[in-house]
Amino acid sequence: MLKLAYRAAKGVWAELAGLPLKAAVALGASGLGQPPRPKQLWKAFGIVLPIGLLTWWAIPQATIVMSPSIDAWLVREAPGPIGRNDLVSFTLSHPLAGPKPVAVTKYALCFPGDRISMIEKPSMTYGEWDGWYYCDGRLLGVSKPFGHNGQRLDHWRPDNGLILPGTIYVGSTHASGFDSRYYGPMEIERLRRMEKLL
Repeated sequence: MLKLAYRAAKGVWAELAGLPLKAAVALGASGLGQPPRPKQLWKAFGIVLPIGLLTWWAIPQATIVMSPSIDAWLVREAPGPIGRNDLVSFTLSHPLAGPKPVAVTKYALCFPGDRISMIEKPSMTYGEWDGWYYCDGRLLGVSKPFGHNGQRLDHWRPDNGLILPGTIYVGSTHASGFDSRYYGPMEIERLRRMEKLL
C-alpha cells in the first residue's frame, strides 16, 4: 500500500515539476527559461481556434446511430418529404426502451394506404408465436416473443389491414430490431427525414 502511495505521489510531483515548462511553452517560449515568442502563440491560436469553432458547429449537425439494425453510423437531418426506405429519426417513449425517451433511427417502410398484414407462426421458442409482417406482400420483418434480456415482447396487431393516414411503419430487416413490429406505425409529424453520412 505504501509503495502504491509513493508511486502516485512521485507521478504527481513529476507533473507539478513540469508545469512551468508547459506554461512557458504555452506562452510561445521554446523551452524553460527561454523568452516568450508571442508570434508563435498567435500562430497556434490561428490553427486551433478555427478547428475548434468548426468542430463546435459540426457536432450538432450529425447524429450517431447506436443501433446495429441500421446500415449507418452517422446521419444528419435532410429536408424534403419522407420517401419509402428513407432513414427517419424520432423520439421513442416505451417501457422496454427505458425510463427516459430515447432517440431512434429506422427506415420508413410502409406508407399510408399500403396493405399491412401480420401472420402469426409458431416461434422457435416452445409454445410462443412470432409475427410475420408484410407490406403489400413484401416481408418487412419478423417479431420475437422475447428480447435479448429475456423481457416479454408483445407484437403489434394491425386493425384494418391498411396503414392509417398520417402514419408510417418504421423498422428494419434486423432480427432483433425494436420497431413498428412491437409498437405499431409512427405518426409522420413525429418523424424527421435523415440522410446517411457514414
